[in-house]
Amino acid sequence: MADMQEEGRRQDGRDRLNDTTSYQRCFVCGARNPFGLQLRFRQEGDEVVADFMPEERHQGFPGTVHGGILAALLDETLNRAPVLLGQWVMTARLNLRFRRPAPIGQMLQIRAKLDYVRSRFYTARGAIHLAADSRVIYAEAEGSFLPIPPEITEAVLATYPDLIAWVRPDEQAF
Repeated sequence: MADMQEEGRRQDGRDRLNDTTSYQRCFVCGARNPFGLQLRFRQEGDEVVADFMPEERHQGFPGTVHGGILAALLDETLNRAPVLLGQWVMTARLNLRFRRPAPIGQMLQIRAKLDYVRSRFYTARGAIHLAADSRVIYAEAEGSFLPIPPEITEAVLATYPDLIAWVRPDEQAF
């Protein structure tokens, strides 16, 4: 895993952790999804990192972030870890442990890193903690990930051809 490029950028300097195409509609990371979480990722060493400021609309129990939102944040951040090796993946399994209620209105930080790589199988682990104090952990997760099947990739590229620059950085849209 030592061959990961710094700052989440490909050799050509383009961002590989965040969608910069015309699509950008993912619920968690899509900048063009007005109902989404609009998470932005960055690389710090061998970790994928994102910050999230939960608002009232993200709550479940009054004053706390809904557990499904926390799960989505962890799932999306963990599945970005294999991207550091150039592999786009889909979640095969996600195990969560909620440690304490996450508050609304306080900046959270999500961190993930690859734990294990074997052929086409990746595992990653990560946590959500208070951005101001990494000792305050709200949730932890471990996930297993598999490459996106070629037939799914081809169907997506048929509808959104400019995504090729993001999911297949060595190819160009024609």
